[in-house]
Amino acid sequence: MGILVKGKPLTWEETKSKADYIREHGIEQFISTYNKMKDKTYEVLKWGDEIEYLLFKFDHKKKRVYLHRKTKEYLEQLAQKKCNFDIPVTFVEEYGSFQIESAPNEPFLDGLEELNNVIRDMRHRRKELTLLMDEESEAVFTITNFPRLGCPDFCWPSAKPSPNGNVSQSLFYPDECINPHPRFPNLTRNIRLRRGKKVEINVPIYKDKNTPDPFDEFPDVDAAKKDHIYMDAMGFGMGCCCIQVTFQACDMNEARCLYDQLAVVSPIVMALSAASPIYRGYLSDVDCRWDVISAAVDDRTDEEMGKAPLKESKYRINSSRYSCINSYLNSEKYSDITPPYNKEFYEKLTANGVDHLLALHVAHLFIRDPISAFANRIEINDSEDTDHFESLQSTNWQNMRFKPPPPNSDIGWRVEFRTIEAQTTDFENAAFVSFCILLSRAIASFRVNFYIPLSLVHENMNRAQKRNAVLEQKFYFRKNIQCCNCDCEPDIVEMTINEIINGNDDFPGICKLIRAYMSNMIDLEFLTATRICSYISLIQKRARGELLTTASWIRNFVKEHPLYQHDSVVSDEMTYDLMMEIKDITNGKSMPDLLGNYRDLSDNRDTKFRRDSFMTLGTE
Repeated sequence: MGILVKGKPLTWEETKSKADYIREHGIEQFISTYNKMKDKTYEVLKWGDEIEYLLFKFDHKKKRVYLHRKTKEYLEQLAQKKCNFDIPVTFVEEYGSFQIESAPNEPFLDGLEELNNVIRDMRHRRKELTLLMDEESEAVFTITNFPRLGCPDFCWPSAKPSPNGNVSQSLFYPDECINPHPRFPNLTRNIRLRRGKKVEINVPIYKDKNTPDPFDEFPDVDAAKKDHIYMDAMGFGMGCCCIQVTFQACDMNEARCLYDQLAVVSPIVMALSAASPIYRGYLSDVDCRWDVISAAVDDRTDEEMGKAPLKESKYRINSSRYSCINSYLNSEKYSDITPPYNKEFYEKLTANGVDHLLALHVAHLFIRDPISAFANRIEINDSEDTDHFESLQSTNWQNMRFKPPPPNSDIGWRVEFRTIEAQTTDFENAAFVSFCILLSRAIASFRVNFYIPLSLVHENMNRAQKRNAVLEQKFYFRKNIQCCNCDCEPDIVEMTINEIINGNDDFPGICKLIRAYMSNMIDLEFLTATRICSYISLIQKRARGELLTTASWIRNFVKEHPLYQHDSVVSDEMTYDLMMEIKDITNGKSMPDLLGNYRDLSDNRDTKFRRDSFMTLGTE
């Protein structure tokens, strides 16, 4: 979650007084990077993933499970421990004091055999954490959110909210559950102070037969909506976990292409990976975290949201800092949303050689205020550092992120795919990462054209979060994807996710595109090909409804639990049983409706895989 700078964080008033300086120098830093690196090319694709974990503490006698506030202790132990695996891994802090983020220590390279290493690497990371824990009472899971986050005594050691404190002022979320690194409480405080009030998160509740109608939990809280689950702290969003995949392209133009094309696919992948149907102890009517995080970091003032006339604010801003992208980088035709942007910065960017669309993208990011700054990192060298650019870039959390090369490194132009929800098992997580890698390679190889108007991508993002969207929603998608000319007329229809992934009579489907790319691979090892097929097959079966999404599986578990009263309430004991079931699945328990019959393909045969065989595998 951004760069963890060491130093003294500035207060909001101090940050606000430096905002113009930070923005101006952030633009200078981008221009310097752009002009140094715009023509840089790389022969080898590099990529990597980031996974976030939740830490748990079990009390088996009481049948209780808690989020375990032990991040700092575990990270200190990991820093002292030598990694014994072939591929060293990196563990870093995340927002919650019960979260850890992990990534490969080195990026994966451009070779499909590297996809074999994804699940191995993920298992190594999980094992490194698990070895630090008491087997009976502690655990680490890759789940998107904890169902009872924000309920009384949801964490261990126990902590109480501080409604009159100076950080989140939440009714539900204790400040002790925020990672103590200065960046995190400072972000939380500054977002609240900038908007002039606490964040307001309202998630529609799932109306079961015994759910109160209307559901009105806080009639005296103006921010709490009827028939919604109310939350009021950044931690409800940033305490969720996800998977992010970063691709280094061969050059800036390919990175821009991937940014645009993958943005269109991002809602589809989010619906397929849906994993978060419960918030603050209640079943919700959504399956994904996206809008929860969006509201959790929304620092816009009433003026910026259009609720009051513009006086102190400069812009009407149509979305939170956490949102869908607002412009493409390679197509003006399909960028039918007009984002607000800083005209002075736009003119400066274009005057220094940055083209219109990229200048518009950066100038839009820079309408925001910096919300975290450190006293020792204000006066820096704009040709050697990019802290001020990153202070804005890293706090615009969108479904795709365009990442310029960092200074003084051999890293190239990158894009980050950000909509995958964390899955229960390493197999599922590896499948989604591999799917995105293969799709990116197919896009680059075949120059496919997924462009649809950006307003329809926004609508798809809304639909993707709905309950059981993978089966019950239709999504706007382009049929004539082989039309490489961005200006050719699109044939856009509404399709189910099954049709988008697996195809129909009029559309080949994304998986056929991936298989076509794979069929060009000569002498592919049997193990690699078979494992890739199993990954693709998992995605295809999710799309067809033959396998459940994690969200549907969790929802079914709750609704079938003997203690469930059909009132939308997910109790402590129900949550304990759910987490114990997840622990068993993580440790290898068969779960056919979630995982099918997939197993780890661990043999090391050198058998070669005929390229024409791939077109028939993974299609059942």
